[in-house]
Amino acid sequence: MVSSGEKRARRKPPAERRAEIVAAAAAIALSDGLERVTLRAVAERLGVRPGLITHYFPAAEELVAAAFALAVSEEREQLLPTGGSPLERIARLAARAQSEGARELSRLWLNARHLSRFSPLLGSCLEDQEALDREQLTAIIAEGVREGVFGVEDAAAAAVRILIAVDGFGAYANNRSSFEDPAFTCFVADAAEWALGLEAGALRGVAREGAGG
Repeated sequence: MVSSGEKRARRKPPAERRAEIVAAAAAIALSDGLERVTLRAVAERLGVRPGLITHYFPAAEELVAAAFALAVSEEREQLLPTGGSPLERIARLAARAQSEGARELSRLWLNARHLSRFSPLLGSCLEDQEALDREQLTAIIAEGVREGVFGVEDAAAAAVRILIAVDGFGAYANNRSSFEDPAFTCFVADAAEWALGLEAGALRGVAREGAGG
């Protein structure tokens, strides 16, 4: 007979358990790198047996790709927010991409781009996430073009240029020493202004207004 002081572990629904596993893997990926996402490491983090992780992800490669997709999807909500005007949203994108808070995700992207050479599954996942970024950013820019805010003819091309600027800035995420030259620290904003036909300093001004508000 089970005493009143003993509790049975709740059997979680498959969808909830899978989400828990992927979230744990994403946390490891962000803090330690995708190479550290192993079935055993995730099991230890959750306090379960490795066999449970294997039940949901028979191959570690599948878990690595799922972890990357989750981490990037969550960051997209901050990088490409839904509220505000197109100009405000691009200003927030530039500010976020240039912030210290984005360094962890920049490292993850660098990590994934390298490992995708050896993992077709991760490579496919990476390309899917890139496509989602382009799609959402293109939609924001197209809205701004319709409103007469952005002076560009090709919203998709402008989105590509901005995302390349984000990637270029992120390529320095592993630098140990700081580099405070405005040509670097404001690079994404400067590139976005050029890509969108805005006056120099326009996005920085909007970002300052938003921070003050």
